[in-house]
Amino acid sequence: MAEAGNVFDVVILGGGSGGYACAFRAADLGMNVALIEKAEVGGTCLHRGCIPTKALLHAAEVADLARESASFGVQTMLQGIDMPGVNKYKDGVVSGLYKGLQGIVKARKITFVSGEGVLSAPNQVTVNGEVYTGRNVVLATGSAPKSLPGLQIDGQRVITSDHALKLDRVPSSVVILGGGVIGCEFASVYKSFGADVTIVEFLPHLVPLEDEASSKLLERAFRRRGIKFEIDNGFTGVDYTESGVRVHTAKGKDFDAELLLVAVGRGPVSEGLGYEQAGVQTDRGYVKVNEYCQTSVPNVYAVGDLIPTLQLAHVGFAEGILVAEHIAGLNPRPIDYDGVPRVTYSNPEVASCGLTEAKAAEKFGADHVKTLTYNLAGNGKSKILKTQGEIKLVQIKGVAGEDDRVVGIHMVGDRVGELVAEAQLIYNWDATPLDVAQFIHAHPTQGEALGEAHLALAGKPLHVHD
Repeated sequence: MAEAGNVFDVVILGGGSGGYACAFRAADLGMNVALIEKAEVGGTCLHRGCIPTKALLHAAEVADLARESASFGVQTMLQGIDMPGVNKYKDGVVSGLYKGLQGIVKARKITFVSGEGVLSAPNQVTVNGEVYTGRNVVLATGSAPKSLPGLQIDGQRVITSDHALKLDRVPSSVVILGGGVIGCEFASVYKSFGADVTIVEFLPHLVPLEDEASSKLLERAFRRRGIKFEIDNGFTGVDYTESGVRVHTAKGKDFDAELLLVAVGRGPVSEGLGYEQAGVQTDRGYVKVNEYCQTSVPNVYAVGDLIPTLQLAHVGFAEGILVAEHIAGLNPRPIDYDGVPRVTYSNPEVASCGLTEAKAAEKFGADHVKTLTYNLAGNGKSKILKTQGEIKLVQIKGVAGEDDRVVGIHMVGDRVGELVAEAQLIYNWDATPLDVAQFIHAHPTQGEALGEAHLALAGKPLHVHD
């Protein structure tokens, strides 16, 4: 029997993005909250994902600017990469944000429990031998790096992104298994730091979930940077060599490198946590939920990487807030996952919101899809930054009740991740090209390119010509 002091309105198992967002919103709504976390509040995103990788990417950008400064008329020299210094900078960013989160947990009077919890009953989590009972329970145990059958991660020569974030040196060469977001971001970092990089991707394109035009632009940019990639080719095995590893592929090509970085995605952390025994339905380890993140068990919810939605920290935030508001009876609107902004923070960046051209054609019919591509060569700020890329708009035409709206925005170029905020407003507010064309964008900015793309699609182009 649980003690009275261990009964809460909401008990949350997992203190990552989804878990702590739910805890913060629930506390704001007047609920008594227990947040259980086996490591540190902030989870993968803060400690082993989004934040440290983007710090590395910024250090890589600084290295590239130093290396290429003469093209801007600035004389400087890149003497090398001081990885202990880079890691000190990266860890300092993480530490500052972690302290801030800890302060918010205390300020909102959330009961934080440090330990590895299990769902011991549909309304109970047991941790450190104590039972915490929740009128509502939220599962938020996140994800971990995946591998492939027969591929042994040793943490030395065959590593995951977790190991890569702790490396105290720049490897001379790296083979990256997987050309998705994580693989392309690390490829970009290592190339900027001076390593020889080869990506091996099973699917026909890098960042295969993006619009094919964006994938091809990234591939072109990677070729210019000297990042090698082998697409449409599967991994078959790896051997140790005297100096590193030899990676074998289905098409008979072998690649030698100092390290093999396995970046084939992340899988849910659900095994051995009591979910199925408590009646929570799962599918391949993912917890099954409805549009309000409710599981098959009443008053038990699941959020974040644990459920089969986009594995993005900001999706976890949104799902955590959704759950807290649903528990509070606020009748929140379910999440439109097509309307979630997506960014790959490589050099160049790839950013998007809405449907790809292929998905729009599948949903509305190819005859109802119109696209427009705006080259950043016509954008003054992009010229100043010496970046190349494009903005592609996907519009639907002649579909009853859809008002000729823009249903997809796809961008490639330096810093285009900063444009995705406007892109998500365009998609989520069902804007037409004329709706956007009337807004005046500051000059010179890259945001102007988004505005001019809509001007062109509305039939009133400015700095474009056939």
